[in-house]
Amino acid sequence: MHSGIAQRAKQMWRRASRPEGAEIATPEGRRAALRHFHLFDHAFLRVLWSNQAQVAPGVYRSNQPDPRRVARYADMGIRTIISLRGRSRRSYTLLEEEACARHDIALVTRQIGGKRLSEKDRLLDLLDAFREVEKPFLIHCKSGADRAGFAAALYLLAEEGASVGEARRQLHWRHFHWRNSVYGILDHALDAYEADSRATPMGIRDWIETRYDPERLTAEWKAQTGR
Repeated sequence: MHSGIAQRAKQMWRRASRPEGAEIATPEGRRAALRHFHLFDHAFLRVLWSNQAQVAPGVYRSNQPDPRRVARYADMGIRTIISLRGRSRRSYTLLEEEACARHDIALVTRQIGGKRLSEKDRLLDLLDAFREVEKPFLIHCKSGADRAGFAAALYLLAEEGASVGEARRQLHWRHFHWRNSVYGILDHALDAYEADSRATPMGIRDWIETRYDPERLTAEWKAQTGR
């Protein structure tokens, strides 16, 4: 009897934790999506913690917003949200799509890595989005610490003429980014750009197009850190 109850409990837990295939058009589907969002995407931790900050005039960063926070962003005048988590049918995407549509905010999705460096085309696509979307806009990933910080740094370099030192402040412990973690590979990419542009001055877009090599940079970083 006890083994049967335990087996059913495991099956229910697996169904609740399944990220794909969420559906919010029905009451049951919405409840399942909200369970997944809060328990498995850790939205319950973000209810009182937004990791929000201004990057530049008209540009903000944060962690994954819930629908109520999207409403507050609309009140702030935010016109576009750039999600760095990619396209999916997961709970967080469905809820964000619905909230943005309700509040007339454009939702733009891009996907970049945090624990590994992104392909060149993905970074260039993100730089294009910075120029194309309507301001004010907000950039977010899941926690708002690593991918959002790296994207904010790229924005400052590409659009605000910031120095690497200024841009690097977006990857900071105050946003819960830790250079000595696996996410330190993002810092290494900025270090490489700084070194290359010191030898041959170039903008971040030119560097990504001509010098950025995620495989080489990853190998360098692993050799330096012993990972």
